[in-house]
Amino acid sequence: MSISGPWQRAAEGAGLLAPDGTISATIFAEMSALAEATGAINLGQGFPDEDGPDEVIDAARRAIKRGVNQYPPGRGTIELRTAIADHQKRFYDIDVEPDTEVLVTAGATEALAATILGLVDEGDEVVTLEPFYDAYGALISLARGEHRTVPLRLPDFQPDPDDLRAAITDRTRLILINSPHNPTGTILGRDILELIVELAHEHDALIVTDEVYEHLTFDEPHVPIASLPGAWERTLTISSGGKTFSTTGWKIGWITGPAKLITAILTVKQFLTYVNGAPFQPAIATGLALPDEFFAEIAATLKNKRDVLSHGLEKAGFEVFDSKAGYFVVADAAPLGYDNAITLCRELPELAGVVAVPISAFCHEELAGEYSSLVRFAFCKRVEVLELAAAQLARLGR
Repeated sequence: MSISGPWQRAAEGAGLLAPDGTISATIFAEMSALAEATGAINLGQGFPDEDGPDEVIDAARRAIKRGVNQYPPGRGTIELRTAIADHQKRFYDIDVEPDTEVLVTAGATEALAATILGLVDEGDEVVTLEPFYDAYGALISLARGEHRTVPLRLPDFQPDPDDLRAAITDRTRLILINSPHNPTGTILGRDILELIVELAHEHDALIVTDEVYEHLTFDEPHVPIASLPGAWERTLTISSGGKTFSTTGWKIGWITGPAKLITAILTVKQFLTYVNGAPFQPAIATGLALPDEFFAEIAATLKNKRDVLSHGLEKAGFEVFDSKAGYFVVADAAPLGYDNAITLCRELPELAGVVAVPISAFCHEELAGEYSSLVRFAFCKRVEVLELAAAQLARLGR
């Protein structure tokens, strides 16, 4: 029996549809299965291996015990929406109305899904950076949009302004920007952010920003595009609590932006998950209100973890690129004699007892060739795990 449908577009957009119509597993699933089968340290997937702050975990327990276990309001609890608005004002001096300009979602991925499905029509172009999170391609294709990309260029993974100008045209509906960026760990410079705002006005495009790593920057503060002059009225800002509070399984995300845009997205979102995570919403609200010292400490702790793994990769013989934010560091395997990072990643469990992911998995075929020797490693693990991984990787340099 032939099973046709929009799922094929989603698979094709994510790079999972083979020419013969079969579906391949994502590289993340393949590498995680390899880690489980071999007992290798899994530095392929970006999830922490320890819980977040006690204040947040305890708040969830209290909410469950006091009966916060039924459907929350469709826009999210007022407690969390207010906390999100307060957070935007506290950290970025952005004024947000919690009743009309905030929408709570099932993680950032649902926020992206509701936004793209709600605002992109057949033939509309969506511009993203490349490498890109695979959900972007899947969702754009599902909405029948056209995916246009702007490559991030080595060695600092910044886009060329001329490439941005060429990609963003009158056909562009959304400019989808991920900064801090997964998988490269780069942060877009202010000049690039300002250019994006300028081009959005010039071509009457909307800006969508994926900012889930906003509090995990190492040497410079995060600057939301929405905080720049002229940006707010055409910008939708997406973030979540999973990365900041090490609660990725809770799936509590949100969107902030102009009321008319939020209402349009809510119209679609209510028919996706409807609502989610009732007892976790007040817990994330608790987290967002934690003192400045907490946010400074989580970034400093993660920076140290980055350094532990980066030093190990350098000793192993990789060329390591500077990760400025997030969970990941990119390393070039070419100095080790590997021009194909997919081959290395499949052999790495046996060679060093470690699993990683090739950057080409985040690229269309054209850029995948240019990035073919690059590997992404996750450092959002316990220090002792990273130290062990670094020691095992050192075998490659012998």
